[in-house]
Amino acid sequence: MYILGISAFYHDSAVALIRDGEIIYAAQEERFTRKKHDSEFPEQALQNCFLSTGIKVDQLDYVVFYEKPFLKLDRLLATYMQFAPRGLISFLKAIPIWTKQKIFIKEIIKEKIGSSDIPILFTIHHESHIASAFFPSPYENAAIVTVDGVGEWDTLTISEGSGNDFKIHQKISFPHSLGLLYSAFTYFTGFKVNSGEYKLMGLAPYGKPKYKDLILKELIDVKPDGSFRLNLKYFNYHIGLTMTNKKFDRLFNTTRRRPESKIRPIDMDLAASIQKAIEEIIEKIIIHTRTLVNSDNLCLAGGVALNCVANGKILRKQIFKNIWIQPAASDAGGALGAALYVWYRHLKNPRTVIENKDSQRGSFLGPHYTKTKITQFLGSNNIKHIELTRPEMTRRIAELLKDQKVVGFFQGKMEFGPRALGSRSILADARSEIMQSIMNLKIKFRESFRPFAPSLLVEKVGDFFDFNHPSPYMLLVYDLNNGKRKNISEKDRAKTGLDKLNIKRSDIPAITHVDYSARIHTVDREVNPFYYSVIQEFYKLTGCPIIINTSFNIRGEPIVNSPEDAYRCFMRTNMDYLVLEDFLIEKQKQDFIETDENWIREFELD
Repeated sequence: MYILGISAFYHDSAVALIRDGEIIYAAQEERFTRKKHDSEFPEQALQNCFLSTGIKVDQLDYVVFYEKPFLKLDRLLATYMQFAPRGLISFLKAIPIWTKQKIFIKEIIKEKIGSSDIPILFTIHHESHIASAFFPSPYENAAIVTVDGVGEWDTLTISEGSGNDFKIHQKISFPHSLGLLYSAFTYFTGFKVNSGEYKLMGLAPYGKPKYKDLILKELIDVKPDGSFRLNLKYFNYHIGLTMTNKKFDRLFNTTRRRPESKIRPIDMDLAASIQKAIEEIIEKIIIHTRTLVNSDNLCLAGGVALNCVANGKILRKQIFKNIWIQPAASDAGGALGAALYVWYRHLKNPRTVIENKDSQRGSFLGPHYTKTKITQFLGSNNIKHIELTRPEMTRRIAELLKDQKVVGFFQGKMEFGPRALGSRSILADARSEIMQSIMNLKIKFRESFRPFAPSLLVEKVGDFFDFNHPSPYMLLVYDLNNGKRKNISEKDRAKTGLDKLNIKRSDIPAITHVDYSARIHTVDREVNPFYYSVIQEFYKLTGCPIIINTSFNIRGEPIVNSPEDAYRCFMRTNMDYLVLEDFLIEKQKQDFIETDENWIREFELD
């Protein structure tokens, strides 16, 4: 039985396909259209799903949409009625979208898949998140917490999962939302909502949480059990077209940072403050959840579950012994959750759990490009290259990294979710003191403060970091062990803000953030053997089992999907080498294309 899940029309449209409960495909629309966070109907992802899996439309048994549009319309109407006449402009802007797309989603689906005979079902937004978190997890039973901006009404749920079912214990509803609170600070510090939250998280260690108490006193009322209510007089998202208002400005005695302008000291302090506040609130929620659910296991989903700093602290405190986080935790994962919901909860099929092994397949669920297709691409474009065996390639890549070269790495199935996990990645030497600056400014074309994540052999994580637990999906932040840290002079210790950036804090400075933390990606030989062998060869050469892994894209662009995407990005940045499966391409041997400044400018404002 084939079940197709779809998410669309809000953030990160995606499709996912399961066969008898087994996940066989999942991909976001942005990877095909090259529009970051594309929210339109995932037409290209859908067509690629059929192409990649060989499944025909008439083989589908169910199509399921990840939320209920009429419930969302109910929230829109109720919110307007509650706050009328404020919010009229926002209401009038939203209604045409609803009438054009979301109310008629069943007809749109029928048209796009080319069939009117397949049953179309709808799940509730947060139930899609719950299903995406629990059903692929390696747990027979677990507590499940989902936190995001808003679904139809819900912004947070606490649930208990067992076997092929789950039960929701508690909810918090719109307009009270941790996701929207964090996004308000994303907006106020000049970053793009639903895109720049991870930038805010990365900026936080440069500041001091001097406004945390003010946030907890004025903006949000948090109870001991983690339940909360926002003070809506400071916000505008429920009635207007902006996240915050003039009262918010006066509270912090400043105005919103203009996007792309210089980051101010207060922006760093606001980032540190909201990050610390969110961590404290989430900890209270998780502690309360532990009293409701008698399990050692916790599953997380929803956009706030991508806050890997908070995730790492929760895991290290061992409120729950084990944590599993949906790799595509935001709305893209809703497509997968909706399909799994139908298989397990609607159709009541049994669920088999393999201990310590999830069913997400490393999140390598997207398209894969064969050697024949890559050869055709290289030949038709007269791209100079050499072909190597896998052992030769792994040694060559390790040597290049050792020699301070930056390598675009393209192999296997594309990752599902926002993180590059060694399939569409850019690799470099974590031991370099200047590599973070080089990659940020000359390859990623992004802010200099942004940290890079390490990929390391899974068996070595405890040798370097303060918690010996795998992090296969790059969703946990750990701190560097004290023994791996370097002593810092009093002069350097006194530095503040972005002046902290270039201080060498360890022997792996390119992935050591200013607070000695790192967003960990552990690599398992069974899950990604090619990538594992590259790091292993680098370890043999250097004695260091860690390399830089950042997503294969530039700022404002989605992660690359095809060989064409990878080559274009490679040629328009300062990467030195490109790996396309078994083919190695050297920049210096190419016929250089003329720099397209418009191409870079197109992606500047993300």
